[in-house]
This record gives sequence, structure tokens and C-alpha cells, in this order.
Amino acid sequence: EVFTLNRVYNFSAGPSALPEAALEKASKEMLSYGSSGMSVMEMSHRSKDYEAIIGRAESLLRELMCIPDNYKVLFLQGGASSQFAMVPLNLMGKTGKADFVITGQWAKKAMQEAKRYGQANIIASSEDAVYNYIPELDESKFSKDASYFHITTNNTIYGTRYTKLPNTGDVPLVADMSSNILSEVYDVTKFGLIYAGAQKNMGPAGLTTVIIREDLIGNAMDITPTMFNYQIHADNGSMYNTPPTYSIYITMLVLEWLKELGGVPAIQKINEEKAAILYDFLDSSKLFKGTVVKKDRSIMNVPFVTGDNDLDAAFIKEAASKGFVNLKGHRSVGGMRASIYNAMLTEGVVKLVEFMKEFEAKNK
Repeated sequence: EVFTLNRVYNFSAGPSALPEAALEKASKEMLSYGSSGMSVMEMSHRSKDYEAIIGRAESLLRELMCIPDNYKVLFLQGGASSQFAMVPLNLMGKTGKADFVITGQWAKKAMQEAKRYGQANIIASSEDAVYNYIPELDESKFSKDASYFHITTNNTIYGTRYTKLPNTGDVPLVADMSSNILSEVYDVTKFGLIYAGAQKNMGPAGLTTVIIREDLIGNAMDITPTMFNYQIHADNGSMYNTPPTYSIYITMLVLEWLKELGGVPAIQKINEEKAAILYDFLDSSKLFKGTVVKKDRSIMNVPFVTGDNDLDAAFIKEAASKGFVNLKGHRSVGGMRASIYNAMLTEGVVKLVEFMKEFEAKNK
């Protein structure tokens, strides 16, 4: 029996497409990693082989993001959603308050969770227009004595992103970078803490990466669970308990692929080109239109609509039959959304646009 590999163009918002080179390498090493005679899935996290894997994953991430030595890299579980509690539990105790900009569902959830541990000030929100823009920030509203200032750099559901970072002075900037980490160049020193669920641009679900400046470690509230204290994970090299070993290994392979490609500057250029192909079509189309204010458009998540729910449904169905899958928008906004993370090839976006043109010609 001949096995034919039928890979689709996967536009899922997460868990999302992974680079084929990384998946192929993992498949070759599935039964035996190196000379270990076992799969990485079966390996003790205390073994020499595994210590080399987690060490390589960290050093690649440091290299790709130019992470300075005074920042710790932690590989944790619980998704970015656990960080909504972990951040205030570890950072908010200093002054008992933090500032938030609400640019979508995840930013709002981070704020609501923080409110359980202190005062959460909303500096600005774009909820009034279903989060289709990034609000202009009035620096005079920033709390000078906030323990931290929280933003979500890219909004997966609504397709917006910050094109300039808020200037928070001495207040540490905390960023949920789940859906755009490694997609564009960031200066890590502008942040006190960056966190990201891995399942969009780094690896499989199950791993969350935290990049934290050392001076922000060691201030956890007394009520903080041991597993939620950054100090514990920093002191134990992310090995206080069994880390998500296989997710970290796949992330290592993804980071190797990214390095080979030329790193973050190279992928940023590709990502900007990919997004432009799709946005240029949406801007010229009579049937489809983008939903986001132009200056705030994400290069990772592109929401669009026809304006007719039945036509949207027909498009999603026909697209899937042609191998363009997971194009349905988030249930809270409807329409369509193409997530075009690092692993989505330019060819996938070009072919999607070709299909959209055909669909438009048939549905004038």
C-alpha cells in the first residue's frame, strides 16, 4: 500500500502549522533520539541527553531574540492563561497596582485575573469597536507607581498589533507575545517580562515560555503557590518538576529551522511580504474586506468578511474542500481569519488569494 502524504494549508490560529523540516526531523528521531535508543518522549528529564536538548532550546532562543544575560528564560506549563495569574502574583506585590491596555479578549482576561490580587487600572480599551484598532495611549494616564504595565502585542482573534510600544519609563513593560513572538524583531530590553504560549509560533501546545528580567524575580506574594513562583523555576533551571519535555524538544527543532532561515530579521521580511499579498487583495476586492483599521493590522492574523454570513460559510466550506483549512473566524467575531504564522509558506498565501479570486468571480 502506497502512503501518499496529503498536507493541507493550515491557517489555524493555534495550535497551528509547524515547519515541515522540524516535523520531518522529529519523525526520523521518533523511535531513537541520537544513540539513546529511546524517544525524547520516553526520556528522563534528568538525563544528559535531555539536559542537552533543553539547554540547546534556551541558547537558540537567546541567540534568535538577543536576550541579555540579566534575563532568565523559563520553560513552563499551564499556557499563557496561567501567566495571567503568575504575573500579578510575582510582580504586583511591590505597589499593589498595575496598568492594562485592553485590546482583545486575552488582554481583558489578563486584567480580570490581576484584579484578584490588586488594583488593575485600565489605561485604554478598543472594546467599543470590537477591538478592531489599537487605542492611542495618553501617557499622562499611566500610573507612575504601577508594579507593571501589561500589553498584548498581537491580538489573535481581532487581527491587530502594536506598531509602537508604550513608553512606560521605570515601570516594567509586561507583554503577552503568544501570537507574534519570533515573527518580528523586538528589543527585549524594552520589556521587564515577555510570556508566550508556544502553540502558535514556537512549537506544540503544552509549553509556555517566559523571559523575565532578574530583578523582577523574588518578589512573589506570600499566597503564591510554589509552582507559580518564578524564583522556584529560575533557581531550578525549569526543572523543579518534569517540564513539557517533548514540546521543548519540538520547539528546539523549530528554533533550529528559524536560525537556518536567517533568524528573526529574515522571517520578519517574509511575514511582511506574506501579509501584504493578502491585505493588497482584500483592499482591492469587491467581495471580501479586512476588518481592522489599516495602521494596526497584524502580520500574523488576518480577519476578513464578505458581509454575508451564508456566503462566509460557503467560502469556508469550499476553501476546506480545496485544502485551505481552519479559516473560520473566532466564534466571538464570525467571518474568516487566516493565521499566517512563521511556518505558513508564502506559497500558501498566494494560493489562498488565487482561490479567493475564483470564489469572488463566481459570487459577484
